Amino acid sequence: MKKLFAHLVLALVVTACGQQAADTEIESDTAAVESVAINSSIYADAVANPARPDADRERDAGRKPAEVIEFLGIERGMTVFDLFSGGGYYTEIMAHVVGEGGKVVAHSNKAYLSFVGDEFEARYADNRIANADVLMAENNELELEAEQFDAIMMILSYHDIYHEDLESGWPMIDGPKMLAELKQSLKPGGFIGIVDHYAETGAPSETGTTIHRIDRSIVIADMQAAGFQLDASSDLLRNPEDDVSKLVFAPEIRGKTDRFILRFRKAD
Repeated sequence: MKKLFAHLVLALVVTACGQQAADTEIESDTAAVESVAINSSIYADAVANPARPDADRERDAGRKPAEVIEFLGIERGMTVFDLFSGGGYYTEIMAHVVGEGGKVVAHSNKAYLSFVGDEFEARYADNRIANADVLMAENNELELEAEQFDAIMMILSYHDIYHEDLESGWPMIDGPKMLAELKQSLKPGGFIGIVDHYAETGAPSETGTTIHRIDRSIVIADMQAAGFQLDASSDLLRNPEDDVSKLVFAPEIRGKTDRFILRFRKAD
């Protein structure tokens, strides 16, 4: 009888421990699911923010900003540098994503301001985006503090490293110098996210000027030479119907080009 009682007690203890472990596992799984849901919602919420201009919303379908920014890894509390930020479309969304504890620094120059017109001024008027700062710096004059950014974005602008138009105030950029400047400005483990228009495989870098596209392999080679490691890539913005030999501003393809997405980590 004593042995039977002991076995019963042991069985109850084992059952209780098993139930506790199962409960713990369920709680852990539930927390993980809730964490993913919360994490994912900040991107959708940023895009759905009612403060965004209607003109921005009209571009969303072709740019998939929530998916792209989530894939690249922008998170709450980050400090992000938006290089050649154009009119600030991505700057505003990322500012909503990083939240009050984060910051986005939007870079521009005279040539870009001329290209985007009134959009830039309207974007930042009256401190409209409280956690976004503007940095103006012309080509080859970019100077950044060391280890200040968690991430740097180059969206539809990497090809501009190979663009030259002196009449429009765009001298050729010293690519290696610029990438070195960006690298030293990243915190350890920081990354650069790049989105750009596909050029034909094997196309020369001059397509950065002629049709505003770039061969993906040129970008990878440049970044690796500058001390970055390719961390991830995505086909979110692929469009097989795009004729990659055409100018990206051609009416039939503008806003619908075939695009690559790459993320590079600072190697050291």
